[in-house]
Amino acid sequence: MELSKSFDKYQKRRLISSYFSVVLSIALVLFLLGMLGLFVLNAKKVADRFKEKIAMTVFLKENAKEVEIQQLRKSLAMADYTREANYVSKEDAAEKHMNDLGENFIDYLGYNPLKNSIDLYLKADYVHKDSIASIAEEIGSKAFVDEVSYDKPLVTLINENISKISFWVLIVSAIFTVIAMLLINSSIRLAVYARRFIIKTMQMVGATKRFIRRPFIWKSVSLGIIGAAVASIAIAVVLYFLQDRYPELQLTEQPLLLVALFVSLFLLGVLITWVSTFIATQRFLNLRTDDLYY
Repeated sequence: MELSKSFDKYQKRRLISSYFSVVLSIALVLFLLGMLGLFVLNAKKVADRFKEKIAMTVFLKENAKEVEIQQLRKSLAMADYTREANYVSKEDAAEKHMNDLGENFIDYLGYNPLKNSIDLYLKADYVHKDSIASIAEEIGSKAFVDEVSYDKPLVTLINENISKISFWVLIVSAIFTVIAMLLINSSIRLAVYARRFIIKTMQMVGATKRFIRRPFIWKSVSLGIIGAAVASIAIAVVLYFLQDRYPELQLTEQPLLLVALFVSLFLLGVLITWVSTFIATQRFLNLRTDDLYY
């Protein structure tokens, strides 16, 4: 009797340990997937912020009339591709340069060589090699515009790097998803393995496979939900920390996407645990009694 109680306690501790490992595996994997998903959701936003900081400078001729300058500034401000258009007089430009250089170059040269200009910041969707070149050509065709300047190598570099990063993010996401399924499947199989004799006993007394699988699946699904909840809480803490530390990233400005991310984590936790438990219980249901000892 005493030996039986000790064995029952041992089995219970072993079962609790296997459940804990399942929850921990699910939580860790879903946390990593969630953080990756968070990165994917905000990657375009961060890339767009970089793109929209690239200025296209429209230098104006000395004989440009005030009315022409104002009309150009207003037309640029209302254009579909414009995020912001700011007029910069040559006096303001000179003052900025003097602050940057730390010396008065006008006194040295005897005149102000700079020109009146309009700093044009484009929307991210238009910061591409072809689009930005077309816009520059259109603006430069005006008679009172002297030159349109922008950093062509930087535009090309940003777009190429964004394409590369997007490609590798998809690859890493696929790898993490496969690893998640393998780790969670392994943990659930260990949990089911610990109760393989109970499965075979129920089968021997006439219980159907569906009846036997049901409690195992419900138990695993509940563990998946707990693991997803733990992962979601951890992600929420990290998200709060990042938003507090780096508010300019605006990580919480799209709440619907964040809700979709957390819901996806719960659904993924449920789906993986359900499939893994079904496969694991099916395997033990198909084993002969003698094979249970190996």
